[in-house]
Amino acid sequence: MDTNRIFFFGLGTTLLGIGAIGIVLPVLPTTPFVIASFFCFAKSSKKAERWILSNRYFGSYIKNYQTKQGVPLDVKIKSLIFLWIMLIASMIYLNQDYLFLILILVGLGVSAHILLLKTKKNN
Repeated sequence: MDTNRIFFFGLGTTLLGIGAIGIVLPVLPTTPFVIASFFCFAKSSKKAERWILSNRYFGSYIKNYQTKQGVPLDVKIKSLIFLWIMLIASMIYLNQDYLFLILILVGLGVSAHILLLKTKKNN
């Protein structure tokens, strides 16, 4: 296994672990971490990619994203709350004027992306 595959597999495993914690911790968004881990697994291991797609807990997150069915509204709200809490905490901790501006711009861009994602309708 080459270095890139090892790196992406390790990163995918870490991101999936964070996403799994997000299932039980309401302020931590699950979807972005699970989707990111899927992309890492796709670059590192076909077996891991197949596993996450067929996983009964994580597969639906990826399938909803791939089929553009949308992201559930509660996931959008939790993602936005977590994003801004972390950005504000970073601003307070780092206390740098130029980083304050950069973090605000990043937050606005990510917020716009999340809000523009199709919202999944409940069946």
